[in-house]
Amino acid sequence: LYPKSKASIFRIKLYCLASHLSTAFFSLNETIVQASDSSFEIRQIFRHKKRFLDLLLLADEQESMIDLYLERGEMFALYDQNILKTICVVTDEGGKTIELKNIATDPQYQKQGYGKRLIRFISEHYAGKYDTLLVGTGESPLTIPFYAQNGFKYSHRIKDFFTDNYDHPIYEDGKQLVDMVYLRKELSKSK
Repeated sequence: LYPKSKASIFRIKLYCLASHLSTAFFSLNETIVQASDSSFEIRQIFRHKKRFLDLLLLADEQESMIDLYLERGEMFALYDQNILKTICVVTDEGGKTIELKNIATDPQYQKQGYGKRLIRFISEHYAGKYDTLLVGTGESPLTIPFYAQNGFKYSHRIKDFFTDNYDHPIYEDGKQLVDMVYLRKELSKSK
């Protein structure tokens, strides 16, 4: 029942210290902002956001563009059974408006409701503090219907955004993206 050698006692103390440091590292870098009675957990990421770059690049394929908003934005990660499924970055654009700058779901978990769940969380989380949630996207048959299903409506467009700001052509579903289409969602003030 008890360790028989000093080496065993040292290994136990080292394990306890490593476990404690691991917990401290987690709490300094991210915190759970919503946990449900199921296996879902949403964490806000405070530091070392670039560790999620591979996933962020699925939604915005140029790292220099991600760098423009990553550190000024608030990052949230949705986990299911402690496995990362979806990540997003939200920025304050002033005038009680926030923008969903990036949302990406690991390809093996797409079309399972994770993106929808994270958008619902973001909408509830910021309601009462902000009036409007914007998202800018390419004019694609994959993304526009997704956002429409999540309560977004057309707002405006920025002509030639992708061709003027990216160092290579951006294609989605075989179509080159040219204009940035902005969609908006009014946030409930019930919070």
